[in-house]
Amino acid sequence: MSEPSVTIAGRKIGPGQPPYIVAEMSGNHNGDIGRALALIDAAKAAGADAVKLQTYTADTITIDHDGPEFRVHGGLWDGRRLYELYQEAHTPWEWHPRLFEHARQVGIHIFSSPFDPTAVELLESLGAPAFKIASFELIDIPMIELCAATGKPLIMSTGLASPQEIREAVEAAGRAGDGGVILLHCTSAYPAPVSDMNLLTMRHLGEQHPVVMGLSDHTLGVTVSVAAVALGACFIEKHFTLSRAEGGVDSDFSLEPQELERLVKECREAWEALGVVRYDEVPSEAASRDHRRSLYVVADIAKGELVTADNVRSIRPGHGLPPKHLPQVLNKRATRDLSRGSPLDWSMLS
Repeated sequence: MSEPSVTIAGRKIGPGQPPYIVAEMSGNHNGDIGRALALIDAAKAAGADAVKLQTYTADTITIDHDGPEFRVHGGLWDGRRLYELYQEAHTPWEWHPRLFEHARQVGIHIFSSPFDPTAVELLESLGAPAFKIASFELIDIPMIELCAATGKPLIMSTGLASPQEIREAVEAAGRAGDGGVILLHCTSAYPAPVSDMNLLTMRHLGEQHPVVMGLSDHTLGVTVSVAAVALGACFIEKHFTLSRAEGGVDSDFSLEPQELERLVKECREAWEALGVVRYDEVPSEAASRDHRRSLYVVADIAKGELVTADNVRSIRPGHGLPPKHLPQVLNKRATRDLSRGSPLDWSMLS
């Protein structure tokens, strides 16, 4: 059976392909469309495959309410009212056409996470090549079905989801559309401690579901993403910003441009290093083969003299008999005079 793959805007994603790297803008535009455009440019310059938005308004994702359950408790946004936080973080819908057009002009994929049906409608009108289902929305089966019914690929994060909820989401996507699924292991903490990432779960998800696997990474730095690629991740999503020092709702756990560039480089090097199962000599090893150990004459031996541990030893370089033959050559007699520094071969021995 062939391994699963998904295609986004002509780019194949799956085993055997370089990891697809997504730069998540989120609310790091800080309410400035110029900054949003600069983030697109920075993602392209860093070598990312795509930049991702989030398409919602405060009114489409929550309601304006002062109740305690409408406040964030703990973490980066402790005490913030949901409505106010989403007002600050959202990407205005009137920006979307310009952002999509700019991304296409500079040559980077762009898509978004919709959070209600009107967002799906907007993104469809702009020709979004895929849809991302955020972790908190994975249990919204009607939303998943609506996105999948467009025929576009779905990228779905699994933070906080139980195995049953993940199964229901994957099955819903498969029932409703044929664009394919990319399932992202995710720890929904902001930032996420490295010790809570449990990357082996990603591999287990890949064993449980016939979909492309990846990682949505909220840790600080690039180490976890690189490790995920080494474990088989085909898709990496990471928040990024122009400058953490300049603030922004997600800036504390976002990469700056030079860090995003490093992420892209190291993830692709990790993928390249995976290679294939191979035991024969690779071209870069050719010069090293001569430096393996072998049996050499280390003291002059006269014709007819016995070979002993004092005049033949296993040393580098590797032009003589393999060291495993030492027991067989000891106590044999030299068939001719042998000079110190000669590689030993069977013709020298009686």
